[in-house]
Amino acid sequence: MALGEFDLIRRFFSRPTAQTLLSGGDDAALLQPSAGMQLAVSTDMLVAGRHFLPDTDPYRLGWKTLAVNLSDLAAMGARPRWATLSLALPEVDESWLEAFASGFYELAGKYNVDLVGGDTTRGPLTLCVQIMGEVPPGAALQRNRAQPGDLVWVSGTLGMAAAGLAHLQGRLALPDTALLDECRRKLEQPEPRVPLGLALQGRIACAMDISDGLLGDLGHILDASGVGAQLDVAALPVPAGLRARLNEASVRHCVLSGGDDYELLFTAPAGQSTTLRQIAREIEVTLTCIGRITAEPGLQLCEKGVCQPIHPTGYDHFAP
Repeated sequence: MALGEFDLIRRFFSRPTAQTLLSGGDDAALLQPSAGMQLAVSTDMLVAGRHFLPDTDPYRLGWKTLAVNLSDLAAMGARPRWATLSLALPEVDESWLEAFASGFYELAGKYNVDLVGGDTTRGPLTLCVQIMGEVPPGAALQRNRAQPGDLVWVSGTLGMAAAGLAHLQGRLALPDTALLDECRRKLEQPEPRVPLGLALQGRIACAMDISDGLLGDLGHILDASGVGAQLDVAALPVPAGLRARLNEASVRHCVLSGGDDYELLFTAPAGQSTTLRQIAREIEVTLTCIGRITAEPGLQLCEKGVCQPIHPTGYDHFAP
């Protein structure tokens, strides 16, 4: 006999919680934020065929469903605490649900996140998480705080996830199996930069995560802050594998506009550079300075001393 809704929830999504007064089983969860802390809340929805391929490995999909939300908290400098999960499922596939829940809870355990509720229904495969975390008053990183003279920084490398997706969709051919495997892992199982976000708290003011592409997401910072930027193309953190195996046009598209990187993009006064490099060593993450903020609005790409304006477009969920 197929599992019903409540049996499904009890079997796959009911585990003990460590920091919750009352979790699943009642009409609402009861949460107790730490004294004096502000609550940071974000929601992301993943729809099959739009945000992920329908045949994505369910373990990795469970991980990514939570990871993209944790990335939002990382970009705010917030410590994750609670999540809710809502699922629309075309059918009850117990093996799929077992793997999905395993991936979700693996990442939840890594960052001490309690799953405290949610909902299930029948429908096209859709995954929705609401994530909640805490940040000291006035310490949240925000998009509207970039200042002229700030340097622009990014964590990790860019473009691998976009290259993996382009290969799977037949828009690009990755000739190396090892490179394809790494690109797929970046696409399907991203690592949210939670430790970096917490380390940046109190040291910088402006950040966001890169989900829709470097240019588009930097454009959001520029618009919110009323400033411009110059990006140094030579400084962009391009993975060696992509640079060695793809032509320049493909590499540039993946790095600048591809999206799904879930790295942190932030600005900081030039005087913070030594501190940022120390943070990078302590938490073992690569940080790269890729440009600077200007008083004059607009975004420019700079190569060999020549700067050209470029429109900061990114992924649009309602684009054709």
